[in-house]
Formats: sequence, structure tokens, C-alpha cells
Amino acid sequence: MEHTLKITNVLSDPTRYYIYQYITKRHKEVTVQEVAENFDIHPNVARLHLSKLEDVNMLISETKKTGKGGRPSRLYRLSDDVIQLHFPFRDYMLLSKVAMQTMISLGEVGREALYLTGKRFGSEVIEQEIAKRSIGEELNFNEKVSILKNAATLAGFYPVFEANGDQTKIFFQIFNCPFKEVAEDHMETVCNMHHEFLKGMFEALFDSVELIEKDNIISGCETCSYQALVTN
Repeated sequence: MEHTLKITNVLSDPTRYYIYQYITKRHKEVTVQEVAENFDIHPNVARLHLSKLEDVNMLISETKKTGKGGRPSRLYRLSDDVIQLHFPFRDYMLLSKVAMQTMISLGEVGREALYLTGKRFGSEVIEQEIAKRSIGEELNFNEKVSILKNAATLAGFYPVFEANGDQTKIFFQIFNCPFKEVAEDHMETVCNMHHEFLKGMFEALFDSVELIEKDNIISGCETCSYQALVTN
């Protein structure tokens, strides 16, 4: 309870909250000066906000040389710790582990059911985004990519999307794996389910999709990165 109160107190400050949101979208380390300039505040105030976020393990920092000469700078980035607030308390992490163990215990049948469910949920998050638009509206390629980005952001992926000029390839990176803690114990099963989840997202928008994984966070990479070959 004490830690929960500390977190809610830290995030109750609007500037501090927006600084945290800014860092989640940067996908890289930030300096005190960068935060100060972006939010038009004094560096000492920026340092205080960053320290408060670090105190509750939402950020971590280390001192590094920037290569520009002078003294080393303190760089801040997102912590790998999971911060969850539930009132009253709910242990969804335990529930997910129980569910995963159950599906695995069923063998191939359980795994196939998990993958199919993952794909269905991926399709549903896209359908929810499409439902926000006008009925009967035909989507062009850029609008489809925008929907993918919005849905992936809502799913907590912290994504970056890019497309090639002829609109046949979409390159995207995921900077946050929402399933990381469970995947560390069941990498192959969870990552395959996540792959199907993403495929369900793409198939809800494009006529055909081939999804190719390039990098994987659980394998030690900085991101999960993919290339999607699509037919619009």
C-alpha cells in the first residue's frame, strides 16, 4: 500500500506524468537538459521530476559520456519493472501464468487453441479502431497503417511503423512487450501467440499478409521488429 501511495503521488503531478509519457515515446535515453528544453522548465525542476519517477522505479538512470566532451551526463530511461495499480488488489500476472501452464499442459491442442485465440484478439483490437470511423468508409493504405499504430499503442507495444514507397512492405518495431514476464518462462509459446496476435491485426486490414520476425526482446534484442509483406 505504501508503494502504491508513492506511485499515485508521483503521477498526480501533470508535468511529471507528461514527462513519463514523453520518455515512453522517445524509445531511448533522455537527459535532464532535453527534458527541460522540451517542457520549458528549469533543469533543476526537470531533474527533480526525473528523480521522483526514479524513486518509484518507473525510470532508471546511469552516468555516461555523451561523446561531446565535458562531464558525463546522467541519462534516464524506462525501467523494466512492471508498475500496476489495482483497487482492490488483483493478481492478473498469476492468472496469466496459470492460464499459460494450463494451455501448455494440453499439448499441441492447447497451443493451437492459444494461437487461434491470439489471432482473434488481434483482429478484434483492429475492428474496435475501425468502428470509431464512419460506417462504410473505405480505408486507403496510410489510414490502415494509422489504425495499426493506434491499436498497437493502445495494446501497450510502444510501436514505430514505417512503410516502403510502393506500399507493399511495412516495417515496425515494438519497444515494449506486454507479455514479457510470462514469455521469459514460456518463450516459444508466448512469442508464437504474440506473432499470431499481430498477424490477426494485419489480416483485419489487408487482403494478404506475410509476417517476418527480425528481432525479439526476449532473446536479448532491444526491440521486437518485423517486416510485413502486404497486399492492400
